[in-house]
Amino acid sequence: MGNQAEAWYIRKDTANSLIATPPATIARPPVGSRPSAYSSTELNVPPQPHHTALAYIRTMSTPEINRASLADEIAAVALLRGTFTLRSGKVSSYYLDKYLFSTRPELLAKLAPLFGQRISAMEAKAGVRAARLAGAELGGIPLVTAASLHTGLPSIFVRNQKKDYGTAKQLEGVLNKGDHVILVEDVATTGGQAIEAVKSLRDSGANVLGVIATIDRLEGARENVEAQGLLFDSLFTKRELGITE
Repeated sequence: MGNQAEAWYIRKDTANSLIATPPATIARPPVGSRPSAYSSTELNVPPQPHHTALAYIRTMSTPEINRASLADEIAAVALLRGTFTLRSGKVSSYYLDKYLFSTRPELLAKLAPLFGQRISAMEAKAGVRAARLAGAELGGIPLVTAASLHTGLPSIFVRNQKKDYGTAKQLEGVLNKGDHVILVEDVATTGGQAIEAVKSLRDSGANVLGVIATIDRLEGARENVEAQGLLFDSLFTKRELGITE
């Protein structure tokens, strides 16, 4: 199939029979537009009339990503040496500037399928499918957007605090009570920001499955996140970026 995407609507009618609508009958993007890199993912959509449940499935070949090479690329652009005070209050001799890799489209394109793999693994471990992804302001936003584009799962943006204007919301996007959500994080140190974002999601009715960090600094994030009854995973650890302090 190469890089050609297929799209099928699968309808489950009241008799529990499956009816497949071929790709040719589904509207395609304009010629010359760039297709999104979807993995084999089932997307839940709102129930249709006459109690018909629809699932929209898009499949597309996922490129092989050389993790070691990508780790080197991230370290080359984002690893800074010096004396830095971290969000946790700790002082460190190195700093991973997330914006130096999360603002580069060529790196986001390589990170997206890795997030897709870890999301699938977390769903399998939890025994349920995620309905949505979430990312915390500000560093998690480009990362969750890349993961959303790859998987086709809608995303939620979690503000640090509620707006004092407009809709005055802390969560941007659609969240239904009981939705299974996976939080995509940038760099995890102690997991404090991720835990705060999870609390906001839970307070709004989400069932948060876990947290997937781009980089784990190995300073307690896993233990702290798991203590909240959540799963934890990361694409890389600091050691894989060649950091030994």
